[in-house]
Amino acid sequence: MNDISAIPAPVTQPPTEPYLRLSNLDVTFLAGRAPVHAVNGVDLVVAEGETLALIGESGSGKSVTLRALMRLNPPRRTKVTGEIRVGGRDVMKLDAKALSHFRGGEVAMIFQEPLLALDPVFTVGQQITEAIRRHETISREDARARALSLFERVRIPSPQKRLDTYPHEMSGGMRQRAMIALALACNPKVLLADEPTTALDATVQIQILLLLRELQRELGLSIIFVTHDLGAAVEIADRIAVMYAGRIVEQGSARDIIRNPRHPYTIGLLKSRADGAMVKGTRLEAIPGSPPDLSRMPPGCAFAARCPLAIERCREEVPPLVAQDTGTVARCWRVEETHVLRTGSWSNEAEPALASTR
Repeated sequence: MNDISAIPAPVTQPPTEPYLRLSNLDVTFLAGRAPVHAVNGVDLVVAEGETLALIGESGSGKSVTLRALMRLNPPRRTKVTGEIRVGGRDVMKLDAKALSHFRGGEVAMIFQEPLLALDPVFTVGQQITEAIRRHETISREDARARALSLFERVRIPSPQKRLDTYPHEMSGGMRQRAMIALALACNPKVLLADEPTTALDATVQIQILLLLRELQRELGLSIIFVTHDLGAAVEIADRIAVMYAGRIVEQGSARDIIRNPRHPYTIGLLKSRADGAMVKGTRLEAIPGSPPDLSRMPPGCAFAARCPLAIERCREEVPPLVAQDTGTVARCWRVEETHVLRTGSWSNEAEPALASTR
């Protein structure tokens, strides 16, 4: 992946009213020995034609947030509260018929592993054709013609032949393109991309990112793009939201997040990227420790146990999201001291400077 500091974020002019809004979204899984609070009070807005990247470590709640938006989590084992509004409609109040049309017709999802998401006993063309006919009154021939057009749009080679191909007969990159074609089959307004480039090599990753950006501009899609890769986030996103332990800890434009991060976790993610760290004699910095157990969340800031700036207040009180002078909003009691982390190191060499801020 290219140097993320050299990649300009796409520039859009979003309308004043967001097309998609999540307000105080909470998702709790009830099936285990103890409830798992996977998403905790998430507020997100995405304007029409805007791309929001959702980044964070595994287990942060990113994919759960996307699945909650489409109401895909098992209803008997999941408690979901808060508000989800898409195109002015309250998704939480949709009945079964309206929800069936909503999935695919209004909001579509690109899953992380298309080989698992696609049905292995039907050809890819059959699956796209049936998805179209489920949402529209259209002949099988016309639906197949649209599937062929979608294959051409996502630039699958030999598209006529590939329509009659089973998922396991395709390469990883081609399956991901087919997954994108399936997601676009019913002309959705919102596209949810759950780490669509994770399993692909670097060259194919770039091709998929460029394709998504092109489709977003051409079709006016609103996109939520989940990724671990900051380079991918900057390549495609207008704004970035950083998620940790089920909470949004920092959010702002891609440029502001990359150039002026204010939350210690965001700074740690930026420092831990491999770009520029392979110089001989240079250590790759990493955030110590691991994320907390979501079934036993600490009372204060969830990142306090891993943060070198943490004080007693951090361990006792959950900080609110507060607007910063850098243009971002950050959930941290000690944002004024985070310059020590931006200019220093997470290693022992920074301890004297960190100690002076306590």
